[in-house]
Amino acid sequence: MNARSLTEDLKSFSFVLPALAIFAFFYIVPFFYTFWLALHQGTGVSQLTFVGLDNFKNIIGDGAWWSSVGRSFYISLWALTFQNLLALFLALAVDRAVRTGNIYRVIFFLLPILSEVIIGLLIRRILLPSPGVFNHFLEQIGLSAFVRDWLNDSRYALTTLAVTHCWRGFAWGFIILLAGLQTIPQQLYEAARIDGANAWQRFTKVTVPLLIPVICMVIILTILGTVQLIGLPMALTRGGPANATTLAVMKILNELRNYAGYASAQGIVLGLILVAISFSMMKISKRLNKV
Repeated sequence: MNARSLTEDLKSFSFVLPALAIFAFFYIVPFFYTFWLALHQGTGVSQLTFVGLDNFKNIIGDGAWWSSVGRSFYISLWALTFQNLLALFLALAVDRAVRTGNIYRVIFFLLPILSEVIIGLLIRRILLPSPGVFNHFLEQIGLSAFVRDWLNDSRYALTTLAVTHCWRGFAWGFIILLAGLQTIPQQLYEAARIDGANAWQRFTKVTVPLLIPVICMVIILTILGTVQLIGLPMALTRGGPANATTLAVMKILNELRNYAGYASAQGIVLGLILVAISFSMMKISKRLNKV
């Protein structure tokens, strides 16, 4: 390598250096600092005490922490079933609507564009006992038996949060599944019709097998997005009542205010759980593709 070539390489590298420095400062450094912080106890940099793996050992017996993780996965279960089934049904319907498909894409994608906080505050206003817009609507249509304190009753608050999240978040899966459906060649459906396959057989024998990689990706993104949910519950239920809607990331945030090292350890454990789930889903997807 001559001096001229080296100079050109350094000049080219100088163009990406600012972006690389920003990425390192805001992503790489905090990533490794979290691992270092998880090995300490204390509230500030000058008050940290090295404790080794004690924070991780304490997490094992922390029932409140695992309860918050369980609540996060409860909402994920709702998202994996109700939300993604709704997204698939709408994607199938819009895929057939050739002329009006673009209109539906815009309409369904409006909700994810709005902030989680805005959606949370809006739904909170609707569901609160006063002014009681939703409960008043139920009374007007003769469903007074279903009137509830949706946000302040621990029996309903978590499910209310889950349904609200599904209502807001189904459009992400809808867009991805619709894109996957449109990559399936129409010739395959025509060949299936010629062979006498009905609509259900075409769906199970053509659509689903070819859509498996996309479905697995949607499942992974759904789990990752739902388990890390924080903006919506903070605006809608604020973790209440009695921590019934305090999810894993909210629990980490609460711990971070007083026990930065322990909160960092919780974040690492949650991250490892999500990484394990993601890799497992990727392996399942590859095996299903080989079948």
